Amino acid sequence: MAESRRWTRRAFVEQSVGAAAVPFLAAAGAAAQQASSNPASNEPVGRKLRIGIVGLGNRGSWIADLFKQHPGYEIAAAVDYFEETANAVGDKLGVPAGRRFWGLSGYKRALDAGVDALVLEGIPYFYPEQAAAAIDAGCHVYMAKPFAIDVPAVFKMQALAKKATEKKLCFLVDYQLPTDPANQEVKKRVGEGALNGLAHIYSGGTCGPIPDPKPGPTIENLFRRAWYSHIALSGDLLLLYDIHIIDGVTWAIGQRAVAACGYSRIVRPEPHGDRTDCGGVVFQLADGTVWTHHNQLLENNAVMYNLAADLMGRQATAHLAYTGKVFVRGGPKHYSGAVSGSIYADGAKANIAEFYRCIIEGRFDNPTAHRSVDCHLTAILGREAAARKTWLTMDEVIKEAKTREVNLRGLKA
Repeated sequence: MAESRRWTRRAFVEQSVGAAAVPFLAAAGAAAQQASSNPASNEPVGRKLRIGIVGLGNRGSWIADLFKQHPGYEIAAAVDYFEETANAVGDKLGVPAGRRFWGLSGYKRALDAGVDALVLEGIPYFYPEQAAAAIDAGCHVYMAKPFAIDVPAVFKMQALAKKATEKKLCFLVDYQLPTDPANQEVKKRVGEGALNGLAHIYSGGTCGPIPDPKPGPTIENLFRRAWYSHIALSGDLLLLYDIHIIDGVTWAIGQRAVAACGYSRIVRPEPHGDRTDCGGVVFQLADGTVWTHHNQLLENNAVMYNLAADLMGRQATAHLAYTGKVFVRGGPKHYSGAVSGSIYADGAKANIAEFYRCIIEGRFDNPTAHRSVDCHLTAILGREAAARKTWLTMDEVIKEAKTREVNLRGLKA
C-alpha cells in the first residue's frame, strides 16, 4: 500500500516499538559487525559512564530510554530547552530533580554537574557549540545527525573530531544504515569490484508532513519539532532526512560529490518556514560518476524511494536501503540479498553499544565524525545548487563559506 511509504521520524519510532523487546546487547551485537572479532566487546566490563542527554523531545526521550537500557550507562543529567519537558522526561528516567536543566545553556550546567559524556539529540544548529563545550570539558560526545547545517559548522565539527582524538575522547555520529549486516555485505562486495566500475547512482528520500507553524514573538514555539521547517535550524531536507542515504552512498563508495545542479521548491500552502518540500539534484563525483537524487516531504501517498540507493555499475547494480531487501544483482559478486532489519532501533542500539566500547577500549579514531564531513558537504552542495537552480562546484561552496544565522532574541538562557 502507498500508505506504508509515508514516513516521518515519529513513524520510524512507532514502527520500532516491537523491536524494543529484543534484548539490547543481542540486537546491538548482531548489528555491530565491527565488534565481532572481539566477542568480549559485546558485553560491558562493569564501568558505568555518566551521561547527560541534551534534547528530550520525541527522538531524544526515546534515545535516552535506550541508553538507560544499556548496563554501561547512568543517566546523570536531563537537559531540554523547556523546563516542563526536562522534568517530565527526567521523572521517567529517574534523574534527580537537581540534575534536570533547561534553557539554551542547560547543557553547560550538565557539564558542570560532572558527566563523562553528552548525548546531543536536540536542534542541529546548536550542536557545534554544545560539542565544543563538551570536548573542552573533557567529555565524550554522541550525537544525532545532521551534526551541522552550513559549511563553516561542518569544518568546525571536523576540527572538533580531530581535537577529540587528540584528547582521547569519543565523538560518534549516530548513523544506523551502516550498522546493518545486509547493507554491510553489499558495501563489502562493491569494494571487491562487484560493479566493475560505477556508471550512475540513483537515490531518494520520501517522507510525510511535519509541523510548520508561524513563529511567535520569539522562535521558542519552533523548538517543539517545528524547527524542522527552518533551514537555519535543521539544514533543509537533504540534511534533515536524506542525510541517512547520502551518508549510506558516501560510506559505500568512499567519495563525496565535487559538483551539482538541481531544482527545489516549496509547494505546501501558506508556508511559514523556508524548508523546501521537494526537489532533485544531479551530483558529479570526482571519477565522473553521475548521481541523481530526489526528495520530498509531503502528504501525497507517494510510492518512491524511501531512503534507498541503486549503485549502477558497468556490469551489476547494488541496492542499499534503510528498509526492505538489499542486494547485488548480476556480475561476479552477485548477492541474492537479505531484508534489512529494524535498522532504526537496532542501529541506534548498536551505536550506543559501540560508543561504550570505544570509550572503554580506548578507541578514539572517530570514523563516523570524519565520514560526516563528506556526506554533510555533499548534502549542503546539493541544497545550495537546488535552491539557486544552477551548477555549483564543491570548491565554490566551500570558498563561499555561507553561514546560517538564527535570531535567539528573547529566548531563555
